[in-house]
Amino acid sequence: MEYRQLGKSGLRVPVLSLGTGTFGGTNEFFKRWGETDVKEASALIDVCLENQLNFFDTANVYSLGAAEEILGAALKGRRHNSIIATKATFATGDQPNDRGASRYHLIRECEASLKRLQTDYIDLYFIHGFDYTTPLEETLSTLNHLVRSGKVRYIGCSNFAAWQLMKALSTSEREGFEKFVVHQIYYSLIGRDAELELLQIGKDQGIGSMIWSPLAWGRLTGKIRRDAALPEGRIKSGGDIGGPQVSIDLLYNAVDILNGISIETGKTIPQIAINWLLQQQTVCNVVIGARNVEQLKDNLGAVEWRLSNDHLQRLDKIARPTSLYPHWVGAR
Repeated sequence: MEYRQLGKSGLRVPVLSLGTGTFGGTNEFFKRWGETDVKEASALIDVCLENQLNFFDTANVYSLGAAEEILGAALKGRRHNSIIATKATFATGDQPNDRGASRYHLIRECEASLKRLQTDYIDLYFIHGFDYTTPLEETLSTLNHLVRSGKVRYIGCSNFAAWQLMKALSTSEREGFEKFVVHQIYYSLIGRDAELELLQIGKDQGIGSMIWSPLAWGRLTGKIRRDAALPEGRIKSGGDIGGPQVSIDLLYNAVDILNGISIETGKTIPQIAINWLLQQQTVCNVVIGARNVEQLKDNLGAVEWRLSNDHLQRLDKIARPTSLYPHWVGAR
């Protein structure tokens, strides 16, 4: 397993991490993703650790906290060899302070995550989304406090716009707070908006990119093909709810190219889609998801080899984003 630096930090992480969105399935939204229990999660983690993947990504809102509980139980006795990332910001209840990045909410949710995960510290703590109602100084000073108290080792953000990330970095620098070291973002072969600004600011500021949904909500598993009925699975069950709309023609064209490269390389379509991401600038980790050991082992096959320049050029033609103003002004 290849390891890379987590942004400018001294922490080295495997290039793949296991996402736990499939753990629990205790509410209707996450039930479409999966219903992995502790026994099944333990089997997945066994395979991960056997392959030097010791990085596990979760969030307080995944299945209303059940994903954290299952991960904590499955890692019992193995926590010291593992890296855990979790998140807070999104709503955990119906009360006014059950959401956001306020000091009140973040400290409460961090303490709750620590209990569910059965651990004394969180290796990487994410702000799950930008909070327009809380001053950044309050959010960042709270994260700084959590690091100083030893409850959190590193901090990151997720789903920020470029200006929001830059404002946060500038605020931390001005106030002497801990800085975000990584930005967790959506990025895939058929969803490349991140290339317009997010990867650029990451390169400029030394912020690592941690990729979620690398297979575009299950669209790049290889199961969706031209002139074929939609198979049973996450997409058919409505599991793409919350994701961006994708032109069916774009998807079919992408799968056609991926399938051609699959035949040439002997690699599966998901392996190729993930390997492509790992060769993009600033990407230090890709979060993979799996409902079973078979899917996990297939995703693990995305590492320890590289697509050729010819393959990269062919894949780069898929869904290349159109430059937005002002990026096209004076472009050569």
